[in-house]
Amino acid sequence: MASHRKPRTRILTSPGSRRTAAGLTTAALASVTLLSQTAEAAPSRPKQSIEEVKQKVDDLYRQAEVATQKYNAAKEQADEQRGTVDRLLDDTARRTQKMNDARRRLGTYAAAQYRSGGISPTAQLLLARDPQQFADRSHLMDQLTGAQKQAVSDYQEQQAKAVRQRAEASRSLERLTETQASLKESKKDVQAKLAEARQLLSRLTAQEKARLAELERKKEAEAKRKAEELARKQAEKERKEREDRKQHDTPDPGTGTPDGGSGGSGGGTSDDGSYATKAAKALAFARAQMGKPYVWGATGPNSYDCSGLTQAAWKAAGVSLPRTTWDQVKAGDRVATKDLVPGDLVFFYNDISHVGMYIGDGKMIHAPKPGASVRVESIYYMPIYGSVRPA
Repeated sequence: MASHRKPRTRILTSPGSRRTAAGLTTAALASVTLLSQTAEAAPSRPKQSIEEVKQKVDDLYRQAEVATQKYNAAKEQADEQRGTVDRLLDDTARRTQKMNDARRRLGTYAAAQYRSGGISPTAQLLLARDPQQFADRSHLMDQLTGAQKQAVSDYQEQQAKAVRQRAEASRSLERLTETQASLKESKKDVQAKLAEARQLLSRLTAQEKARLAELERKKEAEAKRKAEELARKQAEKERKEREDRKQHDTPDPGTGTPDGGSGGSGGGTSDDGSYATKAAKALAFARAQMGKPYVWGATGPNSYDCSGLTQAAWKAAGVSLPRTTWDQVKAGDRVATKDLVPGDLVFFYNDISHVGMYIGDGKMIHAPKPGASVRVESIYYMPIYGSVRPA
């Protein structure tokens, strides 16, 4: 009988067989070693320095502010368009009501003529799918009385206006939809930039965070030094102007500096007194918001973004400013940095993405960035784009 047992594997016992096995083992080990060395030799991404991280975070915050201004502009436009749409819809409803009233008057004439016998021309006109076609037929219009003709004319006029009104409302709704889509996109952009900045900061070690704080302190110290230099120059200029007025017996017009400091008049304007009065009210409002958090897109009363704060502050002084930094920079007379007075608006970066309100002595009140609150800071903390006097 044949055996069904599995044949045993032969063991390599000859010297040649053992050499072959050893060679295979050596080759395998060499391959593993080579792969390991290749993996170790692969270039790894160098870790960013703390200076690079700070620059990246600052850039993200600035990009977020740009996106915030886009959001603010889209929101302002959406609010205006929503008001326009509501008004048009109300007008359309009133116009439709007038058209229906005119149609009912036509119906009254048609019913009266029908009772007198037959389908009258008026009824035919009312029931036709194209009333204008009937109205264009002079022989039909000749059969209508003056009152009936007026009723037909009123109906046609109201019908045409209602059609135009509905078309305009439809176009406005389309524009509103597009603006709302832009609003949504800007919001996503802001949130993405801020999330990336938070992620970068969350990866820092305690030592790196301490280093980052030290860099911030150095930046603030340099900005403070520049502010003090500006304050010294402005004070010196005011002193010379006072001396000149005394020598020429000219009454001191006074700049009415709202915060009691030197502030720097820089020559001021022809109506310094009235401007100073308004600026004092605006600054009083801004100071009352100190400590409230920066929130992008916010206009108060519990939180603000940068342009939301300046808009609200000047509104308290009776001056209406646009919503975005890009529009606020156009809402006044341009002023050189050396001629700033309290109340002036100072704008930052080439993209005009940030704004603060000058308080004098080279300082401003502003809503800085996410995670910070409304505070006083040197105007030299960021690169200055330019300044305006809004009233």
